[in-house]
Amino acid sequence: MASEQAPVEMPATFSKYTKRVMLKIILGRDDGGVGLIGQSVVIGGWVKSSMEIRKQPVTPPPAAPAPQVFGAGEYRVREKLDAVIRKAPQPSISILQVSDGSCVPSLQVLVNSALANPCQVMPTGTCVLIEGILQQPSVQGKHYVELQAEKILHLGLVDESKYPLSKKRLPLESLRDCSHFRPRTTTVASVMRIHNSLTWATHAFFQDHGFLHVQVPIITSTDSEGFSEKFLVTTLLSKGKKDDQISPTENAGVSVEAIRASIKEKTKKVEELSRTNSNKEALLAAQQDLMKTNELVSQLEARQKAKSGVTIETRKFDFSKDFFTRQTYLTVSGRLHLESQACALGNVYSFGPRFKAEKLESKKSLAETWMVDVEMAFSELEDAMDCANDFLKFVCKRILEGCVEDLQFVLKRIDKSVMERLQFTISSSFERISYAKAIEILRQVAGKKFQSKIELGVSLTEEHESYLVDEIYKKPVIVYNHPKELKPFYVRLNDDGKTVATFDVILPKMGALIRGSQSEERFNVLSSRMKELGLQKQQYEWYLDLCRHGSAKTSGFSLMLEPLVLYATGLNDVKDVVPFARSFGRANN
Repeated sequence: MASEQAPVEMPATFSKYTKRVMLKIILGRDDGGVGLIGQSVVIGGWVKSSMEIRKQPVTPPPAAPAPQVFGAGEYRVREKLDAVIRKAPQPSISILQVSDGSCVPSLQVLVNSALANPCQVMPTGTCVLIEGILQQPSVQGKHYVELQAEKILHLGLVDESKYPLSKKRLPLESLRDCSHFRPRTTTVASVMRIHNSLTWATHAFFQDHGFLHVQVPIITSTDSEGFSEKFLVTTLLSKGKKDDQISPTENAGVSVEAIRASIKEKTKKVEELSRTNSNKEALLAAQQDLMKTNELVSQLEARQKAKSGVTIETRKFDFSKDFFTRQTYLTVSGRLHLESQACALGNVYSFGPRFKAEKLESKKSLAETWMVDVEMAFSELEDAMDCANDFLKFVCKRILEGCVEDLQFVLKRIDKSVMERLQFTISSSFERISYAKAIEILRQVAGKKFQSKIELGVSLTEEHESYLVDEIYKKPVIVYNHPKELKPFYVRLNDDGKTVATFDVILPKMGALIRGSQSEERFNVLSSRMKELGLQKQQYEWYLDLCRHGSAKTSGFSLMLEPLVLYATGLNDVKDVVPFARSFGRANN
């Protein structure tokens, strides 16, 4: 007698707090979900695409001969009644491709028109929560399993005329103006999942190696680098005015210069949409947006003239009356504050937002970025370089193992060399050269003319860095011991008195990804460096105390997460790898 086969149990969802099965649990199985056929499940997500199949009408039995009708008027009434009956909706099946953001593939869902009107469930972007039975696909294709809907538990309708995401693939640049919707696209969703994996891999590496996670302040009175462009934090702008009397542009500190930069980018977008002619609705919206922005800049210019040149920048503030009673800024780096924690706790790291008010348009920098800062007590420059090397290899290995499906999609749609590049980072040994040697090597390059002059005392440009890693060494390179003029005041001065104990990790196709250093623990040397750079000593008294009382050698590094996501996905602009990008002239929501 054959043994009875045990029933297939539906796996648990990602969270016990959701009343649906994540599609990754169904479609992420080795068999594509075939082993779950016959199971009743509840799924929820958004319609990515759809089509309608009309059912063959059932032939009605022959009708009895119509009675003779006397009078033309009565005949016309009967004729109209028959026409109404013939125009009744024909039964159909809506075939929906539903995605919930948990994986790359969509689930095919069949919805009978008796269950829901096709015009309601079929539009792209419609939100559905559906209970049904998993079954074999009714039509052979790329799907291993499909869902036959039995109940519609929730239906979030879409205004098709205003919904920004069409069925056609939109350029990433045009998606930046609707950042609240763009995660619904397959590309952005995959990038966000890789972004998430890199975040958790970062925590895993440092937690596994005994580091403590420490929060550092976002608002600070200290310029952590000594020469940064900072965002001022103040409540004085609204003093003497009611909230409803402050115009949006005054409250946000919007400048004509920033809006003109935005106009330049919006103009490029309009030109691009005009060339492709792929989405007329998006083109019209972009043209209207550009027109409004031009009107705004005209109003601001007129307002500035009316004020006789008096702008926010020229006002003088008494910061003793401000919220913190002194000038404060959004932090650009957590290294100094983190060092104070390392001097008590050992090895520490911080992971949080950092802010730079640099007025430049760059594909690798943002005004608001998430940064990993690392600091290790009783360690020197070599130790920090070893840690940075191990960290990069660890996170690359983690996403290769944990993001196979998303990387396969990236491989197909964005960068065909992404997996090879990540594997090469894991297996290669990083070349270590001094800054002076890097300059010497680049000077000896024959037949290559660089745009920027190569000379000692000048920072290596992206062009120089790319040539070192892509053409000369063909692998990651660590450049160390830079001229003291190029680095922050707190880094340790080397014995030659000209260079400091710093390093940059440069990756192929990326440039400098990690910047690190050994901190100056000698009080006299640190004080001299601050005096040399003209820094206000009063602002750094708390930091000088670390050298006055029980100083220790410390080293560490900083890493911006967004460029790391660029490296892992092959994208070209950091504004496409963050949920809500903040850059010069742009803060949409």
